[in-house]
Amino acid sequence: MLPRVSRTFAACIQLLPRPLDHQVLIAYLLCRIADTVEDTADLPLAQKQRLLAHFRACLDEGGPDAAPLAAAFPEPRDDDERLTAHADRALREFRALPTAQRAAIRPWVSEMCEGMAAFAAKHADAKPGGLQALGDLADLDRYCYYVAGTVGHLLTELFRLHHHRVTSRHYAKLKALSTSFGLGLQLTNIIKDVADDRGRGWSFVPRQLCSLAGITPEELLEPGRRTQANQVMDQLIGKARRHLDDALGYCISLPRSQYRIRLFCLTPLYFAIRTLRLAAQDPRLLEPGHKVKISRAAVYRTIRVAFLIAPNNHLVRAYYRMLAGGKRGTPWPSRRWEGHRTTRDAT
Repeated sequence: MLPRVSRTFAACIQLLPRPLDHQVLIAYLLCRIADTVEDTADLPLAQKQRLLAHFRACLDEGGPDAAPLAAAFPEPRDDDERLTAHADRALREFRALPTAQRAAIRPWVSEMCEGMAAFAAKHADAKPGGLQALGDLADLDRYCYYVAGTVGHLLTELFRLHHHRVTSRHYAKLKALSTSFGLGLQLTNIIKDVADDRGRGWSFVPRQLCSLAGITPEELLEPGRRTQANQVMDQLIGKARRHLDDALGYCISLPRSQYRIRLFCLTPLYFAIRTLRLAAQDPRLLEPGHKVKISRAAVYRTIRVAFLIAPNNHLVRAYYRMLAGGKRGTPWPSRRWEGHRTTRDAT
């Protein structure tokens, strides 16, 4: 199921050593099940909350089976729903993991479920057909934490269990940066998918941020409001960049002997900083139907370079700076609205 619900993650997970790769795979599928329940638009709020609460109970030692999830998706319409309808298969694999690994995964998937239930309730009163938008930056941070920050902490716990050279000093640094690691990747996805989310009736760009620029989320894609939209997106891009800078700190805080774990973390980070730089310079960023996407050649090149430099902190930093186009925190030139020029991918 993994390549069916996430090709990118399916490619990255192969970089991990055994048996950590299987443990992370199962954890990811559990998170994906929770996300599918929250993201299914035609499930009533009360049913979403019941299903998420039941799924949390399924994670407990001796917990129930996932029959209610199967009943909620009797005829799956896509692979995510198919995974959720067969949640018991993922749960069987979870229950077969060692006790310590189950204990490392359980609280973070449970917190994700709890947060998603609260998030769904907060937005349940939105008018049908209207745009559902986050209220302020605190809402955005909270949402990103529940869907991605929890994953950063989950991975940190599994990494610690896998490798005996993760000392208390390493662990303290990793824990401090775990949330940023997840938030940087999630914000990058939000930025590149703004137009697609708008088409689904959603805006993860907060109303507060739009209001400061003199527009509303409903006006964000209007050609006549591009100057204001530019200001809003620059704020989000800067926020994502700061989290990705912290994610770089997370990667180099891993012991150098954790080569394959470093590789697993660096690869999506390098993809994200490439994507974020492209988004910052793409004149079509907010054009419906347009995809901000790094080229396949750039993907392969990034992976090859990561294989070579992963153990060397100096080279890891240098390649990140090269992909980012400057020193830590350096802003990109904004050329989104200077006509429809194309921007070449970073070298």
